[in-house]
Amino acid sequence: MTTLHDRPNTALVVIDVQNGVVGEAYRRNAVVANISTLVEKARDEGVTIVWVQHSSEEMEPGSEAWQYVSELARHEPEPLVHKQYGNSFEGTDLADVLADAGVGRLIVTGAETDACIRSTIHGAFTRGFDVILVGDAHTTNDLTAWGAPPPEVTIAHINLYWQYQDAPGRIASVSQTKDVSFSG
Repeated sequence: MTTLHDRPNTALVVIDVQNGVVGEAYRRNAVVANISTLVEKARDEGVTIVWVQHSSEEMEPGSEAWQYVSELARHEPEPLVHKQYGNSFEGTDLADVLADAGVGRLIVTGAETDACIRSTIHGAFTRGFDVILVGDAHTTNDLTAWGAPPPEVTIAHINLYWQYQDAPGRIASVSQTKDVSFSG
């Protein structure tokens, strides 16, 4: 149902599952395991997997913090998109990567829920993509010291409101790892 014509394909998008992002994240091990399950399923089904990797002063390219977690390994020729902003589309070639693969439907996983995940799902939706957020395959850190709600509340809130997003010709939904279908 995407508004992007001639884009029948689906991609799994894995955002910022890097040591410096998820090292202390809420339910880190369970979330990484769910993402790993989805990566293997996507590979088995021949689905495009797009890896997104954030860089910043705290996560310099090549540093340990910048590296993807050891449980997840990108395979060639799976695309790798480098970003410096929360929204994975801003200042990157993500839109071109998805267009080249004929992708109009995104299955989104990763971190952090209230930053890069939130801004990327909105960025994708406004660009015409169908966007499925995997509710048990994204996480965030505890930012309560700065006034944020606890991580479990943040994640529940994003999952709640995303399943009710709507716009002409597009689908926004939330699925659990066990229920993800790459065939639409």
